[in-house]
Amino acid sequence: MRRIFPIALSVGMGVGVVAQADVPRVVADIAPVHSLVAQVMAGVGSPDLIVRPGASPHEYALRPSEAGALDQADVVFWIGDELTPWLDRSIERLAQDATVVSLLDADGTVRLQFREGPIFDHDDHDDHADDAGHDDHDDHADDAGHDDHDDHADDAGHDDHDDHADDAGHDDHDDHADDAGHVGHDDHGDEEHADHASHDEHGHDHDGIDPHAWLDPENGKHWLDVISAELARLDPENAARYQENATKGKAHIDNAMRDISTEVASITSTRFVVLHDAYQYFEERFGIHAIGAISLSDASDPSPARVQSVQKNVRELDVTCVFSEPQFNVEIVATVIENSQANSAVLDPLGVGIETGQGFYVNLLRSLSSQIAGC
Repeated sequence: MRRIFPIALSVGMGVGVVAQADVPRVVADIAPVHSLVAQVMAGVGSPDLIVRPGASPHEYALRPSEAGALDQADVVFWIGDELTPWLDRSIERLAQDATVVSLLDADGTVRLQFREGPIFDHDDHDDHADDAGHDDHDDHADDAGHDDHDDHADDAGHDDHDDHADDAGHDDHDDHADDAGHVGHDDHGDEEHADHASHDEHGHDHDGIDPHAWLDPENGKHWLDVISAELARLDPENAARYQENATKGKAHIDNAMRDISTEVASITSTRFVVLHDAYQYFEERFGIHAIGAISLSDASDPSPARVQSVQKNVRELDVTCVFSEPQFNVEIVATVIENSQANSAVLDPLGVGIETGQGFYVNLLRSLSSQIAGC
């Protein structure tokens, strides 16, 4: 297995000839990455998606077809083991001959540290997580109105790691082929762990980098180039097509960014609370701010003390909206907004219900904008 952390992105502009037999077999981990890869491969081929919509990327048992896709892959594009640590083992076992591209580790990717506590400190924004040598935020798109981005909250604490509960189609794990290298998750069991700062109840370590980097559209644009360059290296006959598709994809994202900036312009001072802290990349890009998160993670229930802290701040800080997520019990949101003027709505960082494919990524960004602006 060849691991790639792309730096150079230039590709030659030869004449692109579609040669289907030579098209790389491509796998992507989650729907947003799959969408970006599908855009680059348009008219040439189609990538396979590993984590099906509605499932948690943190814990997953591969279906035989998904294991087969990994086994046949020439290249795997994924966020990285910060989001899907189990997938690293599956890749090692099934995709030994594949090129593996970690987008979170790609040079130039904007990366942020996890934020601290149930309530975030928005007076302290001087500490981005670029100690790994990644570009800071001065390269963000001016048309989004955020050219000053050396201000992301610090480290530690938010266990989050993203998105949707495992009860969406994960109750049948014993039908997964063991001989295909599937990673089972029965060992997580029912142990209950404290709601402490660095680990959730499934033992995930949440110090360090927040992996929800796809929610910064500048990262999405950058990753289109990363994907295009890698596919062009593997398939030089279609290099021009890959580059052309990446350019078109970036234009679609730019259009969405302009629309989103307009849509959220009137709510930049609006205060809202999220179910778990998955949205800071989107917030920082567009100048909107969650003041806190109810839960340490999508994989753990918040402690009573944490719920009480958020509830108190919802009342005292004039919070406008508290967001739940699909497939989660909304009763906790009802508790948090009790005796306050706050509304409730649904926010979803993985876009359950949005059709996967080329249009998914831009539709996800637009959906987040409309959900936040409409609450």
